[in-house]
Amino acid sequence: MALMTVAEVAEFLGVQVARVERLERESLLMSKDKAEDGGALFDENDVKRYKELAARLGGI
Repeated sequence: MALMTVAEVAEFLGVQVARVERLERESLLMSKDKAEDGGALFDENDVKRYKELAARLGGI
């Protein structure tokens, strides 16, 4: 399981970091762990599935 930081997820999805933090807060994208700096870490496969779902629903 490869983990991605909030910044990496934001870049992958093409959104701002604040948007990724909001997705986590609203439980639309679940974090798997916390980084040393306290930031969330996300499973790469979950992020890819979220991006596919969002695209089918009309965008992120």
